[in-house]
Amino acid sequence: MSRNRPAERTPDRNQLRINEQIRVTPVRVITSEGEQLGVIDTEEALTKAREAGLDLVEVAPTEKPPVCRIMDYGKFKYQQKKRQHKGHVHHSQNKEVRLRPKIGEHDFMTKVNRAKGFLEKKDKVVFSVIFRGRENAHVDEGFKLVERLIKELEEVSKVEQNPSMQGRRIVVTFAPR
Repeated sequence: MSRNRPAERTPDRNQLRINEQIRVTPVRVITSEGEQLGVIDTEEALTKAREAGLDLVEVAPTEKPPVCRIMDYGKFKYQQKKRQHKGHVHHSQNKEVRLRPKIGEHDFMTKVNRAKGFLEKKDKVVFSVIFRGRENAHVDEGFKLVERLIKELEEVSKVEQNPSMQGRRIVVTFAPR
């Protein structure tokens, strides 16, 4: 681009063109109530939008002819932003709780209650029974512990991934009911 042209505002891919930014004519127009006005000249569509005290917004620029909607653009952007933030409120996470095969009764119940708290907050819980040294010879003890775990958590969760041996650990995943 050797020529110096005035900086033309080209909208981003995710930014919609509004009012005078829409240069294509004719356009298919939809009213704020959702009623189709059909394919009309862009100037006429802009006039109708202004009469209603609203904006003409290009909602489907790739269509032939492009689809425009008469709406309150500020309100639309606000709702879009609000919807975007609402999605960030809570993503279901995987919480890991680690156990040893020779865990004491009180410690076991503490871990179970902790897991119940996670499940109530709609998080998934991954339990790992970790074996070290000679404990590897008693994997059956770990599976007994996991069976007891499933019984303790059955009213608040469902087993999403059945207990399986992964290296030196038994892994089981619980999802909230």
